Amino acid sequence: MKVAIITASTAVYRGREEDGAGEVIREIAEAEGMDIVFMKPLPNDRKVLATVFERLADNHLADLILTTGGSGCGPEDCTPEATMDVVDRPVVGIPEGMRAHTLTMTKRAMLNRSAAGIRGDVLIVNLPGKAGAVKECLSYILPEIIHAVEVIKGEA
Repeated sequence: MKVAIITASTAVYRGREEDGAGEVIREIAEAEGMDIVFMKPLPNDRKVLATVFERLADNHLADLILTTGGSGCGPEDCTPEATMDVVDRPVVGIPEGMRAHTLTMTKRAMLNRSAAGIRGDVLIVNLPGKAGAVKECLSYILPEIIHAVEVIKGEA
């Protein structure tokens, strides 16, 4: 399975912060035997994010796009909007499941605005922006994400 990892963070993009959450995604995906075909920090810019999502999906460069960051309540957070700008079909159960799972650990999980959906034959999933939350959420939803990609590709 080809995976693209996008960190939506202007600070990481400009080199002012480390990409801890993106590295967690990479580690989990590689441990699962996934092929990381693209990994890049991008600024919190709705148009930039949407354009990259479109290009990765429309050119069949990835089967799964995993994002981290930009899904909170901050004024620059726009990853869910960029995701919904480009998907053909939302998959609301994925972010609902992540929030339900993490609400058992912290009430702040209700502030996460992550989205997920399908563009063509590519699944796009927004994960939280913090490394610990990414690890918790991705570990929880990964089997279902893998199954979803297989169904989308007609392999299951």
